[in-house]
Amino acid sequence: MGLVVESRHLEDIVVIQPKAYRDERGFFMEVYRADQFKALGLPTSFVQDNHSFSRKGVLRGLHFQWEPPMGKLMRVTRGTAFLVAVDIRKGSPSLGK
Repeated sequence: MGLVVESRHLEDIVVIQPKAYRDERGFFMEVYRADQFKALGLPTSFVQDNHSFSRKGVLRGLHFQWEPPMGKLMRVTRGTAFLVAVDIRKGSPSLGK
């Protein structure tokens, strides 16, 4: 399988790491495959896909959506990112974490 679950947090946050296949030309990797996402218990339907670029030191805002709920797929292609997620679901055992 080309995708590996690195960690899981707050029930619904999953960090996945794609496997890069390297040779003298460079590399190739699959970043999404419905059958692999399904096997890992991840959603397989995406209704929107955005791409953004942030310069070093940028802080982006907190986003949430109640109805319909929206997932977020984040990919760091160069450098590092510090992602913070807070559970704000009423009645959730991890509320506030």
